[in-house]
Amino acid sequence: MKRKTDKDYGQQTEFERIVREHKATIYTVCYMFSDDNATVADMFQEVLINIWNGLENFQGRSSAGTWIWRVSLNTCISYEKKLRRRHDTFPLEMGIDLYEENPDESGRQIRMLHDRVRRLDIFDRALILLWLEDLTYEEIGAILGISVKNVSVRLVRIKEKLKNMK
Repeated sequence: MKRKTDKDYGQQTEFERIVREHKATIYTVCYMFSDDNATVADMFQEVLINIWNGLENFQGRSSAGTWIWRVSLNTCISYEKKLRRRHDTFPLEMGIDLYEENPDESGRQIRMLHDRVRRLDIFDRALILLWLEDLTYEEIGAILGISVKNVSVRLVRIKEKLKNMK
């Protein structure tokens, strides 16, 4: 049996801190890619696995938050592509939804926005999600690997698409 080293404990501590600080971000990304609780839970778990596997190679060239967004988005995009290729799945109900629908008007508007955002293509969905989370254009560009100007232009187009959806 392999004994844990100080390095293993350090990585575990760092992982736990990152997950604690960024679990809402991870869940938000997963939720924007699926409204099925089982799929959201699976995506969340995949993101955690990828964070754990990539933690040792994270060099701090960007903030941990930016890195978490990028890992979460890339994981969910890959997971969604895998789902499209897979057939005959049977969802299991977990009985939880961290974004329970509110019975009032704001809850209806949130659900309507969510439904419209889910109809966007993957890249546009990721971009609008980051914008809705109040990230700066610079942060969005760093996460998605595009220029600040490109972020600005794409956001205008996405907002127009969302307004015209029925």
